[in-house]
Amino acid sequence: MKPPQFDYAAPATLPEALALLAHPDGDARPLAGGQSLMPVLAFRLASPRLLVDLRRIEGMDRIDIDAQGVRMGAKVRWCDIERDARLRTALPPLAEAIGHVAHYQIRNRGTVGGSLAHADPAAELPGIAVACDATIEVASVRGTRNIAAADFFQGALATALEPDELVTAISFPAWPAGRASAFEELARRHGDFAMAGTAVWFDLDAAGRAHNTHIGVIGASDRPRRLTAAEAKLDGQVVDARSIGEAACAAAGACDPADDLHASAAYRRNLVGVLVERALARALAGTRGGLAAAGSTVNRSGESH
Repeated sequence: MKPPQFDYAAPATLPEALALLAHPDGDARPLAGGQSLMPVLAFRLASPRLLVDLRRIEGMDRIDIDAQGVRMGAKVRWCDIERDARLRTALPPLAEAIGHVAHYQIRNRGTVGGSLAHADPAAELPGIAVACDATIEVASVRGTRNIAAADFFQGALATALEPDELVTAISFPAWPAGRASAFEELARRHGDFAMAGTAVWFDLDAAGRAHNTHIGVIGASDRPRRLTAAEAKLDGQVVDARSIGEAACAAAGACDPADDLHASAAYRRNLVGVLVERALARALAGTRGGLAAAGSTVNRSGESH
């Protein structure tokens, strides 16, 4: 199919772009990598009057890492994340998840801002954003505001963005050395959208107990979510096969996926439990190599969920 007719503008500055997005009819859409927007246009799921191309705007393609954490501009591409070795220690869940994002051609064009604004419930970055307590920065001619990732995503392809607002950056809190984390995902084929996925992390005290546990899931709801019931099963407990199994069972029980062409709700619910189990075991093994055997004792079949 062919996209509908539209006008096109390529402003040189962010204020110019925001002014164009603030058109009274509210019918302008920003264009960055276009990996989500162009298919939507081709299927006539959107018919904007104006496309505002962000490619000439400078300063929105930076990855800044300091003592406060990680800040990525909205025009940062997946391939930029893939090539930045600093993220392996500054934000390990994202560095691990990036290999699951589509295929090379998509990663070479797709952008951080595009993924956040599109808000696909199976997309990796929104899930990492929610699981890692990110803050999403948005701007309009009325000013700027920061939105917690958990509040930004409001449903499938639905966000807290106003029609005239633009995602400008995303910020993640600093990541301490020694924190345990892992990302797991299952798709029918590598690069497809996840049938389900999880990002987990926790801090260990000297006695091997988990604190500040975060368990986030994608592909099993209408938006990325944290599973607080599963987190509570692990938080304050010694991390071993028993506590991991209990958290995984709670994760499966906390999900309420829908049936679709790709999988039944029951399958996805079970899959979430298995993936959370694997991720927690691998996170423990990666942080405490001497306890790697604990991960090997965890049930991988999902029969207990």
